[in-house]
Amino acid sequence: MKRSEINKSISEALEMLQRHGWALPAWEGWTAAKLAEDPDAAAYLASRQLGWDVTDFGSGRFAECGLVLFCLRNGLVGVAGERTYAEKLLVVGEGQLTPTHRHAAKMEDIINRGGGDLVIEFCASDANGAPLEDDIEVPVDGLPRRLKAWEPLMLRPGESVTIRTRLYHRFYGRKGGGAVLVGEVSQVNDDRNDNFFLEPVGRFAQIEEDEPPLRRLWNEGAP
Repeated sequence: MKRSEINKSISEALEMLQRHGWALPAWEGWTAAKLAEDPDAAAYLASRQLGWDVTDFGSGRFAECGLVLFCLRNGLVGVAGERTYAEKLLVVGEGQLTPTHRHAAKMEDIINRGGGDLVIEFCASDANGAPLEDDIEVPVDGLPRRLKAWEPLMLRPGESVTIRTRLYHRFYGRKGGGAVLVGEVSQVNDDRNDNFFLEPVGRFAQIEEDEPPLRRLWNEGAP
């Protein structure tokens, strides 16, 4: 994925957040030079996976298969005194797929914060991660909703769904509805070790440096 494409997606995400009245922490805009001046703060942010995350999941087709995320708060797994919860904002493009995956440790709420409609599809799994064709039940705004495997669930702005551990899910913006601003509230998040994809993908983008970075991604580490 080209750095210019990452920069463009972050700029568009910032514009969308502004339209919907979301302000980000001051460290959102810290440059690499600013982070280098405060290595303790830089290490804190990187270790907790805070900040920007832009990926095409190794597809090379970001518009069709990709995601922009900003992690607002998070802790460290298994460390006493750390946050046991996390919060993210996601920008999901119209028709832009996040591939099928599940989490072994993290339960999460996915919330449509505004924009278009978010479509999510689910599938149960066995203890070995094999998909099952059983019907499933998910809480939609806290109320149970029964679905068949891979049956699309549409979340309109303001609606949410709870995704329990080991439940496969994939999502995308409804065609014709525009981009979606999505919130994620979850147990502590570990994107390096708690994403299990149904098909082989690359969780983080391989970056081609064709221009200077607008923002440093959290997975690029502390400077």
